[in-house]
Amino acid sequence: MKRNTITHEFDSGSQAEILPPQESDDHSSEGSKLLRQGIQQQQAGELITAMKSLQQSLALFQAAGDLQKQAQALSFLGLVTYSAGDYKGAISYSQQCLSLLNNTSDLTLQMQALSHLGNAYRHLNDHQKAIEFLEKCLKITQQLQDKRSQVAALNNLGLVYKALSNFTQAIDYQQQSLEIVRELKDNWGEEQVLKNLGNAWYALNNYPKAIAYYEQCVVLSRSLKNVRSASQVLKNLGNACYALGDYPKAIKYYEDRLQLAKEIQDKRSEEQSLSSLGVTCEALGDYNKAITYYEERLLLARNIKDRRSEEQALASLKVACYALGDYAKAMQYQQGTSSNNS
Repeated sequence: MKRNTITHEFDSGSQAEILPPQESDDHSSEGSKLLRQGIQQQQAGELITAMKSLQQSLALFQAAGDLQKQAQALSFLGLVTYSAGDYKGAISYSQQCLSLLNNTSDLTLQMQALSHLGNAYRHLNDHQKAIEFLEKCLKITQQLQDKRSQVAALNNLGLVYKALSNFTQAIDYQQQSLEIVRELKDNWGEEQVLKNLGNAWYALNNYPKAIAYYEQCVVLSRSLKNVRSASQVLKNLGNACYALGDYPKAIKYYEDRLQLAKEIQDKRSEEQSLSSLGVTCEALGDYNKAITYYEERLLLARNIKDRRSEEQALASLKVACYALGDYAKAMQYQQGTSSNNS
């Protein structure tokens, strides 16, 4: 998954179906071995080595004149380049794949290529093209009654409409996606769709609805031990509660995030959490508690040599000390800022 996208990949079952065990042609046989290797490397996240294996397999299939296998290699090259953030490359490989498939009825490969095209165009902000390809992809998923791929296509269409600020349409697609993913009992997919629904409601400033989806999402993230995702959603939960003026609940979520950040030694999330906690304690008028968090943030910022965060922490400390009437301490922090700037 890349930036909330659910990507189309062959599952392990269909890999066996695509690759016949015996090949009469040497080129084809070596090509199939490399294709299999490339798929495994891609699934292990080894994108550079996967790229090499797949390019070699493509060259061998071209030498053997095997169009079907060329299309398979091109589809995977589209996925690997997409995962690596090379969206123009993903478009190029997927277009080549589609042009080879014009004369065949391999709907699964067409669906995958259309999915990569739609997702890549979304990242390049060409939303009309993204919608066009993802809608074609969705039609094929329905034709094939491929529920897992329907989840992906609906979710990804929702992301394009969210990027267009058409939140109602985005929510409609993702709600459909959620129903199917629950039917499949796919917890990983459900966690992703819940997060995207939370984000869409948050963008509409409907914080209670956003909180409802985020809370379901964080339970799944924790059960899946998907700590990075849990951390991100806890931040959103804290922000949504803060926006509603529910500061005690916001503090609870920011503290949960701080705890997670410390567990996985994610200094950036730890620093952000301390800042959010300080701001929320100030909103409650608890300046002493706010100062405790800001001082912890200041230490951390100096530890990781982040000058910007250090200056922000010093500025926050100065304001909180002024609010408490502790002008001497406020002046110390003021000097801390100026001595750091000199």
